[in-house]
Amino acid sequence: MSTEITDNAEQGRYEIRLDGELAGFAEYERGEGAVVFTHTEVDSAFEGKGVGGALARGALDDVRSQGLSVVPLCPFIKKWIRKHPDYQDLVR
Repeated sequence: MSTEITDNAEQGRYEIRLDGELAGFAEYERGEGAVVFTHTEVDSAFEGKGVGGALARGALDDVRSQGLSVVPLCPFIKKWIRKHPDYQDLVR
């Protein structure tokens, strides 16, 4: 199964697609030097398959590559970062 994570800046969200099918997204707002994650959603057909974690990792890796920090207002992103200490340096 191919996985693709993209930044859909027009809609203000990172999207994850599995074999071309939209499986979930993480909504955000751009702030000054930071990306504020507000909501994450995974389609029920893909729950429990690691899709949310892959989406979080891909989105946060992209934020890091841009030299930005993260404000995790979304409970899912906040919890994911807490479980992965190597991403805690991104939190503003």
